[in-house]
Amino acid sequence: MPQPAHATPAPLPDALQAKICPRARAPAVIARLPRPVVFTNGVFDILHRGHVSYLANARALGGSLVVGLNADASARMLGKGPERPLNPEDDRAAVLAALQSVDLVVLFEEATPLALLGELRPDVYVKGGDYDIESLAETALVRTWGGRAQALPFVEGRSTTSLVQRIRGSA
Repeated sequence: MPQPAHATPAPLPDALQAKICPRARAPAVIARLPRPVVFTNGVFDILHRGHVSYLANARALGGSLVVGLNADASARMLGKGPERPLNPEDDRAAVLAALQSVDLVVLFEEATPLALLGELRPDVYVKGGDYDIESLAETALVRTWGGRAQALPFVEGRSTTSLVQRIRGSA
């Protein structure tokens, strides 16, 4: 029988819970991760093939992958629509933590990950090829401590927005 939307989810296994890190503890945890530390960020509302390929490719660039996850309030600042994100931040964090390619998930409340990047100081910053990596403030920031930024190929036709439109029958 399906659970009502307000039901308390089952607790996560310890191995997954350990990969979801409170922001205040994240710098200390990251200091113990294998280097180079790769960082990416996003909403990751409905995980799909484009996300999984992207995260696996990002992880292949270093010794560990940290995902900065837009908290619900942050995701709503991005103009994706009033009903987004569809999945709450705790659920999105749990799904990301279950991926082998992801070593750590850290939520952030701001519209951009700039402050979080400054706190974590990863070696590599990665975004999808749908972004102009050279124009991002994040790229300039990461380079101030000798880090590098890289865009990964965008998987055409794979986006949460297009998936939501298709589910709703409007595409």
